[in-house]
Amino acid sequence: MTILRSDDYIELEDRYGATNYHPLDVVISRAEGIWVWDVDGNRYMDCLAAYSAVNQGHCHPRIVKTLVEQACRVALTSRAFRNDQLGPFCKELSELTGFARVLPMNTGAEAVETAIKAARKWAYTVKGVADGQAEVLSFEGNFHGRTTTIVGFSPEPQYREGFGPFTPGFRLLPYGDAEAVAAAITPGTAAVLIEPIQGEGGIIIPPEGYLRRLRQLTAENNVLLVVDEIQSGLGRTGKLFAYEHEGIRPDIVIIGKALSGGMYPVSAILADNEVMGVFRPGDHGSTYGGNPLGAAVARTALQVLLDEGLVEASAANGAYFIEQLQTVDSPHVKEVRGRGLWIGIELEEAAGGARRFCEALQDRGLLCKETHHNIIRVAPPLTITREEIDWAVERIAEVLRMP
Repeated sequence: MTILRSDDYIELEDRYGATNYHPLDVVISRAEGIWVWDVDGNRYMDCLAAYSAVNQGHCHPRIVKTLVEQACRVALTSRAFRNDQLGPFCKELSELTGFARVLPMNTGAEAVETAIKAARKWAYTVKGVADGQAEVLSFEGNFHGRTTTIVGFSPEPQYREGFGPFTPGFRLLPYGDAEAVAAAITPGTAAVLIEPIQGEGGIIIPPEGYLRRLRQLTAENNVLLVVDEIQSGLGRTGKLFAYEHEGIRPDIVIIGKALSGGMYPVSAILADNEVMGVFRPGDHGSTYGGNPLGAAVARTALQVLLDEGLVEASAANGAYFIEQLQTVDSPHVKEVRGRGLWIGIELEEAAGGARRFCEALQDRGLLCKETHHNIIRVAPPLTITREEIDWAVERIAEVLRMP
């Protein structure tokens, strides 16, 4: 998080000394495609991709055109009125994903909160859990957002410190251990909330068959399977959704980030009638959720993903990127892993942490994110080409061979 004084926005005089710039001290002035430029005119390949918000590339001309045109028509309407973008947005998203209903919100954390409310309401009104006893099972290493409810079941001490007391009703289990879930389920279990791949955790991919086993367990015990695809969804892993790699269908899917191509805050939960139907008028709402500007932008962002074959490109180019990185000979590298264009380079403890490597990459014009101290996360827009991948691999290899 960056906290600036008002005059920093004008002078930018403290841009390299301000408190807690993260992850790198680069002040961006413009962006296009996979590239960004700082205020001094230096160009960088963006392998942060706003933590996967810009799968379609920065400032995609079709999305920008929709944003401008819709803003000139109507940007926000009162919830007392319908708008002409919301219905088509929900219809198109429903048809694309196969879920009967869509509930649009704004940020990813807001969508996670919405999913939690839906799961609890379902537990009380459909499953018959005693009032106030519904429990959600989540996992060590998770990252679902930063609201007070969500950080309450975060395993990261910094996210929790100073923000309690926290909402009860959550239990953390080991990620990747399906039998721990089997043992933890009780009659009061409302849902299992999981990232199909842990992004902030360092591109942690669970064992083969893990999600299928969770789907079996939740179905057998009348528990909802809620999948957080905010970062992993919409093509990032080489499938429309990461859960598709195991051929399952969750009860609730949470999406955001790339839903608007990084142009505007749009998120949503997807579910069928039995789950979404628990909401009555007045149970839930959002001032900006489903607004015409956001809905129009999201419609175009989804169409860009489909028209430009970006999901398929992520699968093919991601496999190539991972293969090239796995050939890099470096004593610092413990493992290179990933799905699609979502890659983690885990370093040996003796390497001294990922920060110095990310800073060295920045000096060479490549922006990557450190996570969990010793992992370099690589997540470019899905529009990246093979030539650009080769350019990136050359610089990553050079940095990983540093002493």
